[in-house]
Amino acid sequence: MDSIYKTANIKDFYKLDKILGEGSYAIVRKAIRKSDNLEVAVKIIDKASLESDDHLAIQSEVEIMSQIDHPNIVKVLEVFDDKSKLYIVLELMTGGELFDRIVEKELYNEKEAADVIRPVVDAIRYCHSMGVVHRDLKPENILYTTPDPDATVKISDFGVAKVISDELMLTACGTPGYVAPEILTGVGYDMAVDYWSIGVILYVLLCGYPPFYEESNEKLFEQIKSGKIDFSGEQWDKISKEAKDLVEKLLKVDPKERYKADQICKHPWITGEKALTKDLSYVTEKLRELNARRKLRRAQLMVLATTKLQRRIQQHQQKN
Repeated sequence: MDSIYKTANIKDFYKLDKILGEGSYAIVRKAIRKSDNLEVAVKIIDKASLESDDHLAIQSEVEIMSQIDHPNIVKVLEVFDDKSKLYIVLELMTGGELFDRIVEKELYNEKEAADVIRPVVDAIRYCHSMGVVHRDLKPENILYTTPDPDATVKISDFGVAKVISDELMLTACGTPGYVAPEILTGVGYDMAVDYWSIGVILYVLLCGYPPFYEESNEKLFEQIKSGKIDFSGEQWDKISKEAKDLVEKLLKVDPKERYKADQICKHPWITGEKALTKDLSYVTEKLRELNARRKLRRAQLMVLATTKLQRRIQQHQQKN
C-alpha cells in the first residue's frame, strides 16, 4: 500500500490537463503520465477547505481504494501529498455514468439491465470479502471505462466506504433515495445496506423512476422504512415476474431476509435465463426525464455524507 503514496511533486510525473468535474472541496482533471502517455483522472483536494471529518473520510477512502483490486472497481494508481493539496490519481473513465449511457440506447431490454447489475454485484461481493462496505451505491457512482458499446462497468467513489469489524455500523450516510431502512432507524446495520441500494438501482433500470420518491426527506424516509414497492402501471406490465421477484428479494426491509451476492448471482433473472429481450424503449424515455431532473438537483442529491445527512436522519429518529 505504501508504494502508491508519493511526496514528490505530481507535475514531475504528470501533465495536468482539462477539468473534468468540480465538487465542494475537489476538482477532477484529466492528466497524462509522462513516462508512457497514459491518460488518467486526478482528483485534486484542497486541504484548506476540509473540515476534520472530511480529512478522515478522504484518508479512509484512499486507504480503502489503494487495497482494492477488482476489474469492476475504479482503480487508484498513485497518491501525491503536498502541503496544500492531495492528488489522487485514478483510472480515467471516459464512458459516462450509467443512466447517461442507457438514455442514449436505441434498443434497451431486461437482459441489458441484468448485464449492468451482474458486475456491480460481483464488485460488491469482492468488497465485502475484503471487509469493505461501500454505503453509497447509486447510478452516478457506476461508470463506463470508454464510450464503446461493450465497455466495462465500474464502481467509483468510496468516499463513505468503511472497513467493518463484527460490530454493527451506526454512522448515517448515503444518498437519500438509495439509503437502506436500517440506516434510518439508528439500530445499527451491516453490509446488507449495499444490496438494498442495488435493489433501488435495479427498480429504476426496469421502469425509469425510483421506488421511493418524496419532495421532503421526512416523508421519503417513512416511505423507505415501510418498504412498500409499487409494481402497478403499464411499465411494470411488460416486466418479467422474475425481474420483479429479484427486486422484491433485494428491497426487503429486514436485512436478514435480503438477498446477498451468492443468491443474487444464482437468480434466474441475473443469469440471463429469464431476462426478457423485449424492447423497453419507454423506460429510456422515463430515465431521460429522471436524468434531467437529477442533474438540475445535483447539488441537493450529491452525497450528504456524514454531517448533513446524519443531522437529517437523527432528526427523523428523534421524531419517531
